[in-house]
Amino acid sequence: MFDTEVQRILDYVGHGIGVRIVGAPGSGKTTVASSAVFNLEKTGFTIHAVAGLRTHRAIPYAAVKGLGMEMRPGRSGVLDLADVLASQLAKAGKHLLLVDDIHLLDNESLAVLEAVRQQSAAPMIATAPETHAFTRGELAVLNQGREAILQLDPLHYEQVHALVARVLGGPADIDTTARILTKSGGNPRLVVRIAETASLSNLLVRRDGSWQMSGTSLWNDHLRGTVEALLAELPLEDVNALHSMAILGTARIDVLQKIVSADALDSLERQGFLSIMDDHHNGTIAAISPPVIVDYFRGRRTLRDRHMLRTKIAGMLDSTPQVPGIEATTADCLTRVLSALRSERGNDDAVTARHFHDHSAVRERSRFERWEINKTAANAAALLRVYWGAPVDPVRAARVLEETSTHDADPSDLLFLTITKALLAIQAGGLSAAVEVLQQFAEAHPEQKAEANAAIQFLSASHGRVPQPDAGSSPYAESSEEKPGTLEVLTQALVELYRGRPLEALRIVDAAEDDELFPHLRPFIKGFGLFAAGRIDESLVFALDWRGEARKNLDQFGVVTSSYVAAHGLLYSGHFDEAEYLMSSVFAMGRPGFVVDILYDAMLRLAGLRQATTTTTATVSIAAQARAGVPDVGPLPGVGKGVYVLIAKENQQPAVFDRQASRLIKRQLRSGYALEAMMAALLFTCLVPGRQVLDLLQRILRGSGVTVHDPFMAIAAAVVEGDHQLLGLLLKHYGPDADVYQIGMLLRSALKRRVVEGDNVAAEALAKASSSFAARFPSANEQLAFNTFEASSLTEREIEVAALAGYLSNVEIGERLRISARTVENHISNALRKTGATSRTSLFILVGNTFPPK
Repeated sequence: MFDTEVQRILDYVGHGIGVRIVGAPGSGKTTVASSAVFNLEKTGFTIHAVAGLRTHRAIPYAAVKGLGMEMRPGRSGVLDLADVLASQLAKAGKHLLLVDDIHLLDNESLAVLEAVRQQSAAPMIATAPETHAFTRGELAVLNQGREAILQLDPLHYEQVHALVARVLGGPADIDTTARILTKSGGNPRLVVRIAETASLSNLLVRRDGSWQMSGTSLWNDHLRGTVEALLAELPLEDVNALHSMAILGTARIDVLQKIVSADALDSLERQGFLSIMDDHHNGTIAAISPPVIVDYFRGRRTLRDRHMLRTKIAGMLDSTPQVPGIEATTADCLTRVLSALRSERGNDDAVTARHFHDHSAVRERSRFERWEINKTAANAAALLRVYWGAPVDPVRAARVLEETSTHDADPSDLLFLTITKALLAIQAGGLSAAVEVLQQFAEAHPEQKAEANAAIQFLSASHGRVPQPDAGSSPYAESSEEKPGTLEVLTQALVELYRGRPLEALRIVDAAEDDELFPHLRPFIKGFGLFAAGRIDESLVFALDWRGEARKNLDQFGVVTSSYVAAHGLLYSGHFDEAEYLMSSVFAMGRPGFVVDILYDAMLRLAGLRQATTTTTATVSIAAQARAGVPDVGPLPGVGKGVYVLIAKENQQPAVFDRQASRLIKRQLRSGYALEAMMAALLFTCLVPGRQVLDLLQRILRGSGVTVHDPFMAIAAAVVEGDHQLLGLLLKHYGPDADVYQIGMLLRSALKRRVVEGDNVAAEALAKASSSFAARFPSANEQLAFNTFEASSLTEREIEVAALAGYLSNVEIGERLRISARTVENHISNALRKTGATSRTSLFILVGNTFPPK
């Protein structure tokens, strides 16, 4: 989990630079420091560890005496202890000073360490809270020599998923992982404690191979001590402020200041117990962080006490709400939106998810109460619209549809209820049941037959197959006397997108208006149409601006839809860290409602692709949380599971992969899903370039009318045909375009394939071409390296040796890794046998293009 952070510490210490590890309580500071120390000890470092304890802060020399230094009688002052410790650090060999929880050290121990650091150049690793205001004594110890700062941020969804699986011995489902992330705020200690205590309390049960919630809450009495430890350092005023805020819930800052003093709010924010964010009224709101503290306070008092406190708070909050401001957004700068996304990564997406949940729950509850009083179609539509973005309560939704009176209902409300009923029918009886619902509606309401038929086509194309362009007469033809409705036009645009004709989809959607039934259908088609047409940067700016507006409006439907479009643009450009954060923030909200739930599953599979292409060890993939009972092909990338399943297969040979990939693409084309086929073929060509897939990709692109990939296709053809002279000319005259990242990946993957197949001549030519291309177009983003056709995974030591075998001798490798030259030779022989490489150079090329750098 902390491999990257530990490696950074090792690199810093290796260059004689000390490290200060900062993070919130429970963020893993001690774990990271211990892991780094464990690795340093293996390389010959002698560790001198000093640990601070809360109960020992008032005991002089408590921390340094824990080192067990031998002192002469009568000589136990600050300088005496410092001289002994400094002499130990001056002994032959490599030494490291470890100070865990420096903020808990007594003053005398700090004085000793200050004197030692003035006498010794040994690097120091220290841990401290990120919000701690250091004393002069602590700063005197820290600010000696060179130092790097390592910030431990809250965990994201994928990390929580892996940690929960490790704790419980198996993966948790989507809703459980999202709930644990939301309650813990991404704090590793709380993630572990919530998962452990919930399983002990039978709040988590294992069904069908995954851990699931047995109720609606994960709070249990076993968590009380963990939360009390978090609050142990807070003064009474801050604890009381948290209690009042827990009863009140998320609120604007100006409202909170009426019940909580400004000093208490500042103190809580400084110590990390308050998260500040902008709301959809362009105001500033605050929420307790981590959210599990809210459950702690809400469970301490009796129901009567909570009612009294809530009444008291409500009486103080009679204020005029803020007037929403008008803010226009323009999609004009990719740098701007990427910078905004990266800065957002420092925020607490668990608290943001909780804010979305609270907002949706309030809307759902109030609208349900309104419907119970007056069961009109308008009230029912208002309630059910919540379920199109937020999680669905299927029992309540079915009851509303059954008991709502449709007498004198507005036609648009009636159509909305019918489509919602059809969406529920899909979950219960499949596509045919949904089509039957809409057909019955069309027969009963002939005046809305066109809209009902458009909805049928929308659902049929999204859940079944896309009709051929010439299949029957189209109601959307320009020669039609009656102007089609907005839903009809947008459905036709969506079908054209599914067919892999993004330029036609963009032409239709640019002339269409927004649809009230599907408010995000038009921007979705435009955003993904731009992406499919090769206008990647435009698509990214459009989608990220749209996502930012949806987050401000607490619109989960819009966040999921825009994030799906933006994730594709980020992945295509190689911005994997940004894409993983973006999808993680969506996963933290839990499974969404109607329509967009398939996009949620698609993003789970997209998030699993990077792991599937880079890992050589069996790990719990986040893609396993996507629903398995879906077809292999789908209308959009990731909706069908076939691409992910193929890439995640182990021990495939390139030729076998090429045959299976071409077979899958043909199935996608037979279903009419040319868009998915085009994106799958592009990915397969970049990962495992082969003749069959490339031929299919050329055919699909010709039919799509998209020409921006022509330079990529010419380079790919030269790579597959082995025409290295033509490849050199094409790369020499190549100018950077939207496919520059894909070309780099293509060259690396082709190089690896030639090495695996033993074609050393082609491998050397491709190695030269790949290196030259990387030098001309350096990328700050990690290149995917495909591992599925590894003959056998190498051990960690074999990987280390192979990574050095291309430019160091056996003796030099042995000196660097502190092993004998004979052992190096054995590791190289084993690696050659496992991978099938024919030389040290081929082995170095293969490993260097397979395993991401550590």
